[in-house]
Amino acid sequence: MKKKTIWDLNRVSVDEFRNAKKIPLTVVLDNVRSLNNIGSIFRTSDAFAVERILLCGITATPPSPEIHKTALGAEDSVLWEYFPDTLDAVSALKKQGYTVCALEQVDGSVSLENYIADPSARYAFIAGNEVDGVDQNVVNLCDVSLEIPQVGTKHSLNVAVSTALAIWHFFLQLR
Repeated sequence: MKKKTIWDLNRVSVDEFRNAKKIPLTVVLDNVRSLNNIGSIFRTSDAFAVERILLCGITATPPSPEIHKTALGAEDSVLWEYFPDTLDAVSALKKQGYTVCALEQVDGSVSLENYIADPSARYAFIAGNEVDGVDQNVVNLCDVSLEIPQVGTKHSLNVAVSTALAIWHFFLQLR
């Protein structure tokens, strides 16, 4: 097997990406502290054609050298908005007809592998702070909570990893 070159991959320009069809998914970051995690989420969102990212609370925004270090330019291709308060972002999404999902371990959560997304609907999921997860007041506004099943000794995943898994799950069902 021969590794592909950058030219073999047929990558699109930022303008072409911005005009391309996206999956009906918005990612919401609730007070994510690490700029490396934010950059990784931008890069994953670019890879799987997420429509936009809402950066909320203490979540940093581009331009930032630290975000760029892991986003590698995806902070320029993926649309994003900043909201000082995640509750306001969730309220806006609900008014726009989104099904809003918390990516969180709560009583009554749905295992991610069992969640069936309707391709004709619009979705948003909220990924939370590295220590505290999604704020309880935000969880209270969500339509559903999605939990990633885990069988190891740890009870959580890095926010960029869990976000990537959830994006992939929605991408498979919505593209």
